[in-house]
Amino acid sequence: MFDFDATLPLMAVQFLLLTALLNAVFYKPLMKVLDEREDFLRSGDTGSKDKLAKAESIVKEYEKQIAEARRESQNSIQKAQAEAKEITATNIAAAQQEVQSQREAATQEIEQQKATAFATLEQQVDSLSRQILEKILDPELIK
Repeated sequence: MFDFDATLPLMAVQFLLLTALLNAVFYKPLMKVLDEREDFLRSGDTGSKDKLAKAESIVKEYEKQIAEARRESQNSIQKAQAEAKEITATNIAAAQQEVQSQREAATQEIEQQKATAFATLEQQVDSLSRQILEKILDPELIK
């Protein structure tokens, strides 16, 4: 089968030279490209994870700000409602007081008109009584 003569070392040297040549020309550049691609993918993956984490932190911060803005707006609304109720209560109290004073003024005016009417009626009753007495009795007796 095999002859162990001078061709065996020559074939071994050729094999080693071919292996060295293929390694230098083909395998090393190919491995370098594959390593660079792997580094690129790894860095891209790491970069995307970092960007995703940064995006999530930004979203959380915005959600906090939105929640704070909602709380502030609710507080503003509650303050405005409280102020509106206070103003309404003040206006109602002022209107009730004005109505009460008008009622008292009207009551006093009615009482005054009543007293005036009674006084006028009393004078008219006296006058009519005198006239009736004068007609019934002798006018000289009445004086």
